[in-house]
Amino acid sequence: MSKKPDTEFTYTVDDLGKFDFGGTALAVIGHPIQHSVSPAMHNAAIKKLCEQESRFNDWAYFRFDVPPEAFAGAVPRFFEHNFLGLNLTIPHKVQAMELIKGISPDAERMGAVNTLVWNEFGYDGFNTDGYGLKKGLLEDLDFDLKNGTVILLGSGGAARAAAVQCVLDGCKKLYVGNRTPSRLDGLMEIVHEMPGGQCAEAFALNTPPRDLPETGVLINATSLGLKTDDPAPFDVALLPDGWKVYDMIYNPAATKLLEEAGKRGLATANGLSMLVHQGARSLEIWSKTEVNAHSMMAAACHALKLPPRY
Repeated sequence: MSKKPDTEFTYTVDDLGKFDFGGTALAVIGHPIQHSVSPAMHNAAIKKLCEQESRFNDWAYFRFDVPPEAFAGAVPRFFEHNFLGLNLTIPHKVQAMELIKGISPDAERMGAVNTLVWNEFGYDGFNTDGYGLKKGLLEDLDFDLKNGTVILLGSGGAARAAAVQCVLDGCKKLYVGNRTPSRLDGLMEIVHEMPGGQCAEAFALNTPPRDLPETGVLINATSLGLKTDDPAPFDVALLPDGWKVYDMIYNPAATKLLEEAGKRGLATANGLSMLVHQGARSLEIWSKTEVNAHSMMAAACHALKLPPRY
């Protein structure tokens, strides 16, 4: 008889045959993944859904550590065990593109998926990162991408999702800077092919944009800031006083970039709101119902030992 699975445990693919995940199973897959707060967030939201509809009583969200070399073989196993939905984090978002059956238009542009949905033929892929960023900017900084000016740092998967979202939402000007020119060229090619994509302009980090408007937002989508001794990826002294700064990194809660922007008196926010809203959107796709993002934020803050946000 299979043991009852624990939503707080970190599983591996080999555990799929040892436990009866039963009911409607969901999971986040990454490497490393043990510090992910996604299970806490999603199970809190599922608890709220249970109060509205009994069909969610058997839903549960788990955590699986799957290294890159095992990922291609793992996806079919999750499918065979009827996992309704999967969230993908680093380093699986791009690799999954080759393993899915269908893909949403925005995810195809972004070249990455973070949300998989079971259907009888395989998994379909979506990307909710851009949506999460859009909601986070509005919620934390009262910044609307439409007609806004954005400086985006980075050219990886997160930056690509951000750039596509900026163009989709009709930002007035998008400046994209990165340390690796070849990766930056690939991102610019994607956005320039989109309607409205001519608003995007690449820049070298050592020659940042000049003549900036009075208001705008700087978004860090690089990994600089994950380590406490990382330097800030941009000199905030170059920003006009009316600018705001958003760092996709949420742990640590205050990166060097945010600290320096705060000292200048600029409005700042970290990426926790993006994490919460991309997760809420994933759960909405799976459940086909509205999800309480407040419950997810409360659970994330509790898991990260942060004061409540709402």
